[in-house]
Formats: sequence, C-alpha cells, structure tokens
Amino acid sequence: MIARLWRGSTAADRGDEYYRYLRDTGLNEYRSTSGNRGVYVLRRVRERRAEFLLVSLWESWDAIRRFAGDDPEKAVYYPKDHEFLISMEPTVEHYEVLEGPRGPARS
Repeated sequence: MIARLWRGSTAADRGDEYYRYLRDTGLNEYRSTSGNRGVYVLRRVRERRAEFLLVSLWESWDAIRRFAGDDPEKAVYYPKDHEFLISMEPTVEHYEVLEGPRGPARS
C-alpha cells in the first residue's frame, strides 16, 4: 500500500468552508477512484491559518495514476482551490505503508 501526502493551508476563518469544498471535490474523487483505500483529513489551526494534511491510501502506483494522471508526484487541484489556498505546492509525497492500525500492511 502507498500513502500519498498533500498539504495546504487557508485562512483560519475559512477552514470549515474549505473542508466542505474538499469533501465535494478531492475527497469525493479519491473515494470514487478504483484502488483507493481511504483518506485521513488532518487539520490544525496555527497562526491564523488552517493547515490541512491529507493522507490518502492506495493499493498501487496504477491506482494513484488513475487519480493523479501520468505524473503521480504532481499535486491535483480543483477550480476554486486558488480562492482558498495561501500557496499551491506543485508536488506531493509518497510513502510505502509498512504498518497500519491493524498491524503490518499487506502487499
């Protein structure tokens, strides 16, 4: 299994609004992509910013490509992201998942 990590931040007073937008766009698309194994949405408010960390889980690189396209390292953005996000990082990070809540990850 592979974890895909994306980070973004918005003004703290728009955090809830951006979360709703995330649910309607990226989170919906994650869950409807074959090979997605779930997503964690983490948020913290710090220095007047709502920082988000999305950790999506994927069964394979092919599954990630179904979501992200030919360049799996490239971040995926949606039409209104520029209205919310303070900056838009061009890439994401990937990690091999060795263990999860139920013990060792299976290949």
